[in-house]
Amino acid sequence: MLPLSDELKSKWLYGSPLPFAEAPWARGCPSPYYRDSHRRLRHAMRTWVETHLIPHVHEWEKSESLPHSLYQQAADDGLLMPMASGASIRDAWKGKYPIIGDVPADEWDGFHDLIIHDEFGRVGGIGIENGLVGGVTLAVPAIERFGTDKVKQSVVPNILSGRSRIALAITEPDAGSDVRGLQTEAKLSEDGSHFIINGQKKVLFLPNNLPVDYFLTLVREETGNFTLLVIARTEGVSTKHMAMSGSTAAGTAFVDFDDVIVPLDMVVGERGNGLKYVMSNFNHETVHRIPGIKVCKSMPRRLDKSLVYQLSQLSPQESEFLLAGTTAQLKAHAGIVLEHVVREAIQIMGGVGLTRGGRGARVERIWRDVKAITVPGGSEEILLDLAAKRALKISAEMQKIAVRGRL
Repeated sequence: MLPLSDELKSKWLYGSPLPFAEAPWARGCPSPYYRDSHRRLRHAMRTWVETHLIPHVHEWEKSESLPHSLYQQAADDGLLMPMASGASIRDAWKGKYPIIGDVPADEWDGFHDLIIHDEFGRVGGIGIENGLVGGVTLAVPAIERFGTDKVKQSVVPNILSGRSRIALAITEPDAGSDVRGLQTEAKLSEDGSHFIINGQKKVLFLPNNLPVDYFLTLVREETGNFTLLVIARTEGVSTKHMAMSGSTAAGTAFVDFDDVIVPLDMVVGERGNGLKYVMSNFNHETVHRIPGIKVCKSMPRRLDKSLVYQLSQLSPQESEFLLAGTTAQLKAHAGIVLEHVVREAIQIMGGVGLTRGGRGARVERIWRDVKAITVPGGSEEILLDLAAKRALKISAEMQKIAVRGRL
């Protein structure tokens, strides 16, 4: 008989009894970070994933598509708005959109956000989550934080309600991880009322039959500075599907912009500061781009909960300054660990771990998706370089504070 009280078992025991299959807070170990609302959310998300996703994963990966109804289902069931929110829900969104698990908007924190991504990870691989909500989690926060009222009011409600989808259009075929090397050009019209956009992007999260209505796009102005703007799917915008080795349900496509007219009021933030906005958006993305380790069931350690707590307590400016390097290190390290873990999982399972079906299906899926998890948002080398530069910058600023007698 287990030497555990009924209260402890009812609150802190959940899910699979297999070693390391669940986080410590679901294996009988109380945590100061989790409350009843977190437990309700975990149960609701697990039910949603097992009902709407897991039975169809193989079918959707084979067809490289997702059903359009799934996106609307996610909106109606309260996944989209919380996933766009991150660690807290904006006052303007409270009461307008449902929240899965009936979590009160005022209680929402970074650990609710973590639970949603963690439960998505039970699918194995990153394709389904990215194809369904990648644009919501990566593009909407930047628009909401830096965009004008016009951009936010005309674009964001359509996305959060499930009526429209958005994708992040940063990477280019000839630029890769070198964002500064992008060539998509924005020329100002003679009357100064709009941009004329020409260029090509390699855009993730475009499943075959799940259309995208908006592209959050980084462009280079004639001055050489970078500007971030929202481009609607309109005349001059065309897409061509790309076949990928992994993460197939997420969808990847070439997006061509041929003399596309974009009004100036669709610029996000200030002209010329686009690269800064893109980089500041990476903190939240980085923390949640490491699903898959859980499914391999070979790694007992999870995300550093203190980092999630810090991100939820600091202002955006403070977290960018103090935690950008830390989150970059976390993603780089997690990617290294994931590659090792999934390799070892396949070694243990043998041939079963290489079959697209049966007991080894999820491990095999992660094996195919591993680079789709570790490369987007910054490869290992770029992230470690960023971490070192951020550490030096923080040190220099702290020294200035110390000289002024404030440290």
